[in-house]
Amino acid sequence: MRKNLIVYLAAVIMVLFSCGTKTKEPAGGGKKRPAPKVDGFVIKTEAFSETIEVPGSVVANEVTEIHPEVSGRIVSLNVREGQYVGSGAVLAKIYDGDLQAQLRKLQSQLNTARLNENRAAQLLKIQGISKEEYDGTLLNVRNIEADMAIIRTDISRTVVRTPFSGKMGLKGISPGAYVTPASVIATINQTSTLKLDFSVPEKYTSRIYNGQIVTFTTDGNDREYAARVAATESNINETNRSLTIRGIVNGGTAGLVPGSFAKVKVQFSPKSNAIFVPTNAIVPTAKGKQVILAVDSIAVFNNVETGIRDSSRIEILSGLKSGDTVLVSGIMATKPNDKIAIGRIVNQ
Repeated sequence: MRKNLIVYLAAVIMVLFSCGTKTKEPAGGGKKRPAPKVDGFVIKTEAFSETIEVPGSVVANEVTEIHPEVSGRIVSLNVREGQYVGSGAVLAKIYDGDLQAQLRKLQSQLNTARLNENRAAQLLKIQGISKEEYDGTLLNVRNIEADMAIIRTDISRTVVRTPFSGKMGLKGISPGAYVTPASVIATINQTSTLKLDFSVPEKYTSRIYNGQIVTFTTDGNDREYAARVAATESNINETNRSLTIRGIVNGGTAGLVPGSFAKVKVQFSPKSNAIFVPTNAIVPTAKGKQVILAVDSIAVFNNVETGIRDSSRIEILSGLKSGDTVLVSGIMATKPNDKIAIGRIVNQ
């Protein structure tokens, strides 16, 4: 019995000793985890000039298809293909023999009518006829003269002339062909001055102004040309939400052909306080975009408005200011109001 009591007391002493040496754990049931270290990016403003590249077309200052005004057979054709011609140059003559015959007939009638009018005028002086009878002979003269003017106009329309000076295209008819006003004799382009047509997205319309200089290149030509913005379309295209712009090509136009495809570079006025962040700092959300700010070692999610972007950076239009620090690593594992520790500033 005494032996059993000794064993029991020894066991109690061992239990009490072990309890006294055990480390007291915190109430949370474990050690607190240290704040995760993340990389930060300090916001700084910089000067930036945005440049966009859009497609365009080189167009002639004036271009038109030349059509005859009347139907008939071509009796003379003088289209100098690919050559420069002056304004009013005769390109074609349509048969007008019938009109010339009508004009000669009317001329004979006019001669007779004038004789009758002269006789009537003499008789009126001696009161041989009434004033009404004289007026009838005078009216006949005026009617014939009007008919002759109409025929002369019809004859003039059988001559096809160039509407302005320019370079002739290829002829579309041959001598002897029967033409109508729908027939195309040739196309003429005024290439002494060339224009550049291009479009910019709707968001850039407020940044385009008359006199602005743009540059462009064409396929198969390494030379860079310049054009000055001269006018813009009066409305935005509802199909592609873009604004059509027309510029006048400056300097030499050698090597440019109307209708050529152009790669147009538009450089806008520089911004002195632009803000850019790495693209991996952006957190997409259902309502827009956010960045994570480090504020007193706390993760704060902040809404931002973005602008242009390239392969590594994106412009921030609103939501950040100079001196802010945004997270560029550990973003997916960070939640609002988490404790964070900036381990490295990547842009220093």
